Amino acid sequence: MSETVRVGIVGCGGMGRTHAHNAREHGHHVVAGADVVEDVRNAFTDQFDAAGYANHERMYDAEDPDAVIITTPNKFHEPAAVDALERDIAVLCEKPLAHNLDSAARIVEAAEASDAFFMVGFHNRFTTPADVFTTRRDAGEFGDVDHVEANYLRRRGIPGLGSWFTNRELSGGGALIDLGVHAIDLALYLADYPEVVEVSGVTRAEFGTRDEYADPDGWAGNWDTSEGGFDVDDSVSAFIRCADDTTISLEVSWAANREPTHEFHVWGTDAGAQFELGEEDLTLLSCTTEGTDQYVDTTLDGEIEPSGHAAEDELFLDAVAAGEDPEINTPEQGLQVQRVIDAIYRSSEEGGAVRLD
Repeated sequence: MSETVRVGIVGCGGMGRTHAHNAREHGHHVVAGADVVEDVRNAFTDQFDAAGYANHERMYDAEDPDAVIITTPNKFHEPAAVDALERDIAVLCEKPLAHNLDSAARIVEAAEASDAFFMVGFHNRFTTPADVFTTRRDAGEFGDVDHVEANYLRRRGIPGLGSWFTNRELSGGGALIDLGVHAIDLALYLADYPEVVEVSGVTRAEFGTRDEYADPDGWAGNWDTSEGGFDVDDSVSAFIRCADDTTISLEVSWAANREPTHEFHVWGTDAGAQFELGEEDLTLLSCTTEGTDQYVDTTLDGEIEPSGHAAEDELFLDAVAAGEDPEINTPEQGLQVQRVIDAIYRSSEEGGAVRLD
């Protein structure tokens, strides 16, 4: 295959444009975009000088792209992904894998049957702190990872009412499936992806149903409960246990009365680490028997260049050009994250722990 990959985008909104920009920056050709919303589609085709389609299958058949990047609402990941995989088109699908577990499982089945490969859009793995940590983890610096604290918290950041984000039928959930999916995947990735066997969690909807909702950051847009619906969660707390006794504590919110943070803490038997996504450094935590100051905190500086999304897109498209599965962000890992999300929702409804094994 030529080093220049012919890329199609399914879902031409903000995230679709981000991926298209990255593809073009890396020297690849954005041939077309598919979106059911005409204004969104036309804006995309004008920006990227690409063909536009209202139907992704028509785009696949007419343009025969080497790869597609899917950024639709969660409910529509499955048809866009399966139709591409059946045509042996490589797929990068934004997180989560799907809006529910059954749909996610069907995507994995299609990926297993296809000659093309499939990646899930877990871009936080490609940030500098995550890369620094996993490199040192693989060198044995931390010993065994026992526990990960994963925090992905907004103080006020609920997407506007009436959007697909706050509609369970389209999204599959709220803060948990939107932000929690990132935190769960990254926590498992930092722990070298152990098998999850038990989950206990509570989801809440405390802010999204209010007639008045203060949002100084402006994320919510027009907050009018008469014009839109909210039937999803806006925060979640959960505890995850793995087969090797690794544990993960999870705190996620679209809205909560606390300081926002994307902070992760990793407990290892030989050393620990902490970092904030979006920052360039990672702090190593250890202890020595020598000297008077036996607590040793070492800050490792890095550079956030390129962004997680840009690095993910580059790896995906380079793999397509080379014709080699990168074997990262695999559909099986996406399915495990989907199982955890499903189990947290079930645990909250049932009021107790849910076994996955």
